[in-house]
Amino acid sequence: MRNKIFLYLFLFAVLFIFYQYMNEKSIFEAQDTRIESLQAQVEKADDSINTLQNKVRDLNYFTLLGNDNAMTYFENMGFEAAEIEAKVSDQIYDFNLEKGNNPLVPFDGMNGDMKINKLKFLNHKWILADFTDGKYWGEMVLEYSFNQNNELELNTLGSFIYPQ
Repeated sequence: MRNKIFLYLFLFAVLFIFYQYMNEKSIFEAQDTRIESLQAQVEKADDSINTLQNKVRDLNYFTLLGNDNAMTYFENMGFEAAEIEAKVSDQIYDFNLEKGNNPLVPFDGMNGDMKINKLKFLNHKWILADFTDGKYWGEMVLEYSFNQNNELELNTLGSFIYPQ
């Protein structure tokens, strides 16, 4: 009788161990599959991040703060490029506060006063600017420089208005 109890307990223990093994194996396989899926997602995200970083690097090349040669030009003059960008931007936007059209915009507003909306510094000499009167809009290229007295000089090199 005692032998039968031990035999049943042994069989029960073997069945319990087999059940635990199979259960843990299925959990492990599910987790392994999930880890592989997440690793694939991470690789895809890393590729996307690298692609976007390359695009940002390419786009930043034609900016004042992304162009080492342009920044060096101002550093040799004793200025910081970020300070110059802020100073020039402030000066251009201050023209918007004057009554009438912004004097840098070579067009008269047809639906109001022409004002400059956005600026993009290309390098140490040129700026792209977007302007509008509320209905009509256009773009222009500005040239900026500092004279011998370190005074800002702005000139409009070219501009156009988009057709309505």
